[in-house]
Amino acid sequence: MVIGVCRIRLRLPENQSLKGKRAVLKSLIARLQNKFKVSVAEVGDNDSWQLATIGAACVSNDERHANQVLAAIVNFVRRERLDAEILDVETEIIDGLS
Repeated sequence: MVIGVCRIRLRLPENQSLKGKRAVLKSLIARLQNKFKVSVAEVGDNDSWQLATIGAACVSNDERHANQVLAAIVNFVRRERLDAEILDVETEIIDGLS
């Protein structure tokens, strides 16, 4: 079993409130969950209205597949959310139970 984990830090320069940030993140998280069948949540910068950190995790039986899914998630965010600037991306592959 292989676990792929990705943390994406975003800047939302046009956002003016926490309520607006939540709307953007709720939409983004739902779309990522539906499209990639992964777990996604806001994992940091909760009280900042122009910064957001989301985490995504997938489980696979192949490290290459997990890397492909995580790369596709980052590309999707970059391509689909033009109102969000990606500041940082961290990925990790964990070789779980065999």
